[in-house]
Amino acid sequence: MLGLTQKIGVQNLNLYYGNFQALHDVSMSIPSNKITAFIGPSGCGKSTLLRTFNRMNDLVEGCRIEGKVTLDDQDMYARNCDVNLLRRRVGMVFQKPNPFPMSVFDNVAYGPRTHGIRNHHQLEEIIEKSLKKAAIWDELKDRLHKSALGLSGGQQQRLCIARALAVEPEVLLLDEATSALDPISTGKIEDLSQELKRDYTVVMVTHNMQQAARISDRCAFFLLGNMVEFSGTHELFSHPQDKRTEDYISGRFG
Repeated sequence: MLGLTQKIGVQNLNLYYGNFQALHDVSMSIPSNKITAFIGPSGCGKSTLLRTFNRMNDLVEGCRIEGKVTLDDQDMYARNCDVNLLRRRVGMVFQKPNPFPMSVFDNVAYGPRTHGIRNHHQLEEIIEKSLKKAAIWDELKDRLHKSALGLSGGQQQRLCIARALAVEPEVLLLDEATSALDPISTGKIEDLSQELKRDYTVVMVTHNMQQAARISDRCAFFLLGNMVEFSGTHELFSHPQDKRTEDYISGRFG
């Protein structure tokens, strides 16, 4: 982390669903304007950790956490934390594209309208800017007022990224955002991620190790709720420090 600015900090995080402990004593520092990837087999805690970064786990009954999670050194779980503001600063894109059953325009305008922007000209500017940032403006500029449900899966997912960007977040969480997509759409979102890190901090969960190796700057390997190893992506894949990491990336399990 030498020379890198911390955007999200995690200190001694333990997370429980009822009596089940899903994360064990995780500590990590996620740098600004980089892509950080979480890898590991299903059920290892990587999506659970990702969801602590915008308090999505608050929506799960019986979930409780111990430890500290910070955004720009501010405690996300402090009593005075405004969760709506936090989720504006930390956007999220899910595994399955989930556009709202409304027009492309209204999908992207949804967040800004929620935050009080009503001026049509201002909304038009936000929508064009967001769709351009999501690398899909040229494909959608002539169908802004048609239903988003008529788009292909890859287009829907890039629309969901545009929708997340429309409220001008600082962090973008991608929870297996390409796992339901074809290789061409996956490639477009990988290229897009590389562009987005200029302006945003990107944290992604992926089941695809090759994807993590291709596009992330830093990578963490999780197993059974433990963070086994976290380092620069090239180092993790070429010189893993832990035998379990080596076994996973070489395909011996997972």
